[in-house]
Amino acid sequence: MKAGKIILKILGIILSIIILIFLYSFFIGTKGLEVKEYKIINNNLPSEFYGLKIVHVSDIHYGFYYNSSNLQNLVNIINKINPDIFVFTGDLIDINVNSEEEEKIINILNEINPGIEKYIIKGNFDYKSDNYENIVKKSNFKELNNKYDIIYGKTGNILISGLDSNLENPNLDEKLDSTYKYIEENETSFKILLMHEPDYIDKINENTFNLILAGHSHNGQIKLPIIGAIYTPNGSKKYYDNYYKTKKGDLYISSGVGTSLIPIRFLNKPSINLYRLINK
Repeated sequence: MKAGKIILKILGIILSIIILIFLYSFFIGTKGLEVKEYKIINNNLPSEFYGLKIVHVSDIHYGFYYNSSNLQNLVNIINKINPDIFVFTGDLIDINVNSEEEEKIINILNEINPGIEKYIIKGNFDYKSDNYENIVKKSNFKELNNKYDIIYGKTGNILISGLDSNLENPNLDEKLDSTYKYIEENETSFKILLMHEPDYIDKINENTFNLILAGHSHNGQIKLPIIGAIYTPNGSKKYYDNYYKTKKGDLYISSGVGTSLIPIRFLNKPSINLYRLINK
């Protein structure tokens, strides 16, 4: 009997710990917003862009435990940073919303007014959304789905290229054709790629991009000490952490601000990335 009681006590303690972790992950782990700041040093950056600030946000998953109040708080923080460039790397919408909620999203996103431009690419969840196209258009984003944009300076330029979800639209080589062609035919100083699923970096030509920004993995919504992320979705099995030095370019992955599948985060707070670009 004593042994049985000890086992029951141990099981009770374990169950209590699991419940406490779940409650923490739901009520506390998903709240708040960290700003992860990175200094990007690259000699290819034209001198006139020294100190350029890029804010990188990903995976809002609006509608799945993420509402207009959360979005307004996010935008307020972005505007306090006052970025030169704002980029969003996919999964804006998780669940379809009604017209009133859609209007709220548009009005809030229109408050983001970076010094140069704001860019967006389409994530795998966005493909399932009936609201996505209208929101992006009316929020005055410049879409970079399989396209590129050039920011011109006095002594050089910055190319920003984008890929939509490769899980939903897998023809990666064709999607980058125009970017590769432009780089081959034109002198381009500093090159940035936006992509949703980071594992597809392995299919990109080497030594093409200086900086690659991705999302999708959430850096693993649930992390354990020593072990790290216990689950990441397809498209982020190999690359899912904050940063990787690769032959394809420096890869930074946003942990995202929302949640997907289950509304919890453990040892991985919602965050946005701030990059300060310098050339020495």
